[in-house]
Amino acid sequence: MHNITHAELLTRAKELDFPTGHHIDGREESGGGDAFAVVSPRDGQVLAHVADGGEAEVALAVAAARRAFDSGPWPRLTPAERGRVLVRIADLLEEHRERLALTVTLEMGKPIIDAYQIELRALINTFRWYGQLADKLTDESPHTAPDALALVTREPAGVVGAVVPWNFPLTLAGWKVAPALAAGCTVVLKPSENSPLSALLLARVATEAGLPPGVLNVVTGDGPTAGRALGLHPDVDVLAFTGSTAVGRHFLHYAADSNLKRVWLELGGKSPNIVLPDAPDLAKAAATAAWGIFFNQGEMCTAPSRLLVHSSVAEEVTEAIVARARELRVGDPLDPETEMGALVDEMHLERVCGHIADGREQGARLRTGGSRVLTATGGSYLEPTVFDRVDPASRLAREEIFGPVLSVLTFDDVEEAVRLANATEYGLAAGLWTSDLSTAHRVSRALKAGTVWVNCYEEGDLTVPFGGVKQSGNGRDKSVHALEKYTELKTTWIQL
Repeated sequence: MHNITHAELLTRAKELDFPTGHHIDGREESGGGDAFAVVSPRDGQVLAHVADGGEAEVALAVAAARRAFDSGPWPRLTPAERGRVLVRIADLLEEHRERLALTVTLEMGKPIIDAYQIELRALINTFRWYGQLADKLTDESPHTAPDALALVTREPAGVVGAVVPWNFPLTLAGWKVAPALAAGCTVVLKPSENSPLSALLLARVATEAGLPPGVLNVVTGDGPTAGRALGLHPDVDVLAFTGSTAVGRHFLHYAADSNLKRVWLELGGKSPNIVLPDAPDLAKAAATAAWGIFFNQGEMCTAPSRLLVHSSVAEEVTEAIVARARELRVGDPLDPETEMGALVDEMHLERVCGHIADGREQGARLRTGGSRVLTATGGSYLEPTVFDRVDPASRLAREEIFGPVLSVLTFDDVEEAVRLANATEYGLAAGLWTSDLSTAHRVSRALKAGTVWVNCYEEGDLTVPFGGVKQSGNGRDKSVHALEKYTELKTTWIQL
């Protein structure tokens, strides 16, 4: 991807061919003949027509996953053998990295440099990390009385249904699929209808790398049909979902109405980013705040969409963010120079614009942005947008926008900052900028969030867990803790 031009990328994008059928039992299935259009947000053009799955296709995929789990080789391989297959998947993903990155950019609007350097790096690292971890886990043998032996073992949970969104279609699929496979489970993956092409390519690569038939299946279709069928299916043992809080509630209902399958949810966020006047570098804090809200077009569950800044430095920090927003290059995501691409589709763009209109009506001050741009392209583009003087009780401050829209709120002391930060139904992530070690510890403990970044934002690697509290969900992706979602504890007590 180094030194490649916009023109070269346009040519390579036109040469792509996409899988359009479900991936079931190791092969492509067209389904019942119904199909839906996958539209690129960069120009509004149809990329492909993809099989539209429903109950029948989900049933076929779950049956294949059940056979592969109950009688296939995958759960019966040694952990080292499973690990080697995952590493081969990582190697093959690296070989197909450019094609996969182009596909992600075309289907959801992410700048190609971000798709290649961030999205695909995360996906490849995830499969490699869990492949290398697979044979390094141990069970327990608690100390008991001399006449007994107790064993506590972790066994694969069975068939996993994984439903993932469009904003990081491959990263988030990898976070679900790789640990489930490492544990010995089989998977039915339902990608977003906005981004099915990359998921189908992932399944094709996994099969080519030696994953047995039925171990990873992909069914394409919409949430109310295919997603619901997966959530209600009695042969799905675990359901892992990343998406909105509203849809997460549906999956809890599906579990209650079927077999009480375990449901793990990674949901929305309205993450606070607190800047204290003793921040070690205010310029860096401002630059990071701007990067965090505008990266991936603001379409991130962890986006630092609420900037809580001390009143004594509020104008300095806000002005620096506004200046960065005005110079940010919004454009064709296939252009390597583009810094912010297109929002995923017209419906989502209209929803974000509705939040901007509400902010104006509710008295917040629009400092920059707020309008559509590049309309002649046919794509879904929006200016980076910054509001200050935001009422903490307003929709702008409380609801997840999932777009490049920053709300700036001020406070006068640390206690007020913590109250504002926690005054939300969400609890996914938070940021804190301070030079005081005690303040860093005290505030981090006080913040109700699954992750707190101090003097940085969006940092971490696969060794640390990711997930939220409150209405941001439960369970954790990444790290060894992700395996807890896809395994069951068994106690064996042997009387000697």
